[in-house]
Amino acid sequence: MAVSIAKLATLKTPEALAARLAELTLDLKFDPVLHAGADAPLAAPLEIYGRTLGNRFAILPMEGWDGETDGRPSELVRRRWQRFGQSGAKLIWGGEAVAVRHDGRANPNQLVMSEANVSALADLRETLVRAHREQHGRTDDLFVGVQLTHSGRFARPNDKARLEPFLAYRHPILDTRFNVPAELAPVSDEQIDDLVADFVAAAVRAQKAGFDFVDIKHCHGYFAHELLSAVDRPGRYGGPLENRTRFLREVVAGIRREAPGLHIGVRVSIFDRLPYQKSGDGTGEPASWNGTYRHGFGCNPENPAETDWTEPLAFLRRLPELGVRLVCLTGGSPYYNPHLVRPAAMPPSDGYQPPEDPLVGVARHVAHAAHAKRAVPELTIVGSGMSYLQEWLPNVAQYAVRHGLLDVVGIGRSVLSYPEMIADVLAGRSLQTRRICRTFSDCTTGPRNGLVSGCFPLDDFYRQHPDAARLKQIKAAAR
Repeated sequence: MAVSIAKLATLKTPEALAARLAELTLDLKFDPVLHAGADAPLAAPLEIYGRTLGNRFAILPMEGWDGETDGRPSELVRRRWQRFGQSGAKLIWGGEAVAVRHDGRANPNQLVMSEANVSALADLRETLVRAHREQHGRTDDLFVGVQLTHSGRFARPNDKARLEPFLAYRHPILDTRFNVPAELAPVSDEQIDDLVADFVAAAVRAQKAGFDFVDIKHCHGYFAHELLSAVDRPGRYGGPLENRTRFLREVVAGIRREAPGLHIGVRVSIFDRLPYQKSGDGTGEPASWNGTYRHGFGCNPENPAETDWTEPLAFLRRLPELGVRLVCLTGGSPYYNPHLVRPAAMPPSDGYQPPEDPLVGVARHVAHAAHAKRAVPELTIVGSGMSYLQEWLPNVAQYAVRHGLLDVVGIGRSVLSYPEMIADVLAGRSLQTRRICRTFSDCTTGPRNGLVSGCFPLDDFYRQHPDAARLKQIKAAAR
């Protein structure tokens, strides 16, 4: 059934926002007044791995669809990273998901951390750092990482329209939904061993390219995340949680051995739900399932609409033992329950109408980050899922940081349209409302249809791009 969603832009006052949150019975708190200057909560420094971050904002990694076919950055990628540097955020969580090898690419234009591309990726990093220095004067308090990934069952390395799955296990719903051939077997333990070596080799290259840390990606349905729910997989990488976390442990050990001094972070989908599908009226609904659902990490197997914290907390508590203190929390997958990952009022062309007010999704992200921070306080927790808050993002972010619900506020797609929002918030300047992301989802609709990555509605550069006209046609046909 379609959900009534109040336009967030119409909630002009703190009282109006508070009334809407109360109407939804959400415990999502915010500061009515923002503070600016050196003493502001969002400007507070933060120590991580012996380094001091200059503020509490991070740029989250997004999936680029506009690199060169050999995995090097294009001019469009360089423009995006330059704007990340200009934003003022002091933690750069990769800005981009980078495949560790060709068959792990989510699309044929994703960046690849190959030996041949080290110099180009070093230049890309320097583009970001240079822009930050020119705009903000110093970079000694800037911490720049890169997200390393293998897309697993969602790999499309050679054709944007054709999946070439690298399966951790056979999934009873996703295999059918994504037409995985019946004869395709999950990869062997030996193939995973090889992938461990490729992650380690990619980390060595990232260190050569000058990155401060690497993220061993464990989110959004990609390979390492899928391993976390491989309860029915036999062998060394499946079954008990100790086996399902073996991949992370071996990658970390390899990086410590081969790239000493390189720091490590983990972005993890800390909760999941059943895959969703479009109902008769276009609203998302969970797939039909009877009995115990064993295929979601952080998903209650007896009630898949709830989070089960048992294994996620065990996972998080293991990280400090591995010397990993930097963690970014997210949830679900954009491929099978996108409203969990990125709450939005408008879905991409291949999506479904939200089954809940997006504020519910934002509140879920903040509450999960707070729960994790309370349980494992020694971790530096980077939150996500806040772009839908629009003008109110800084107010919720300030409250969350001030009260220790999380340590750093991660921003993803909203930085595409308005990278200077972070600097404006920190300086106490009025926000440029016409540039604030309204979660139109064109930045997803475009790439899903073979177009480049970017904010077509609000960024003049992309509004004038040749792909803009094609995007309008795609959206009109979808309606």
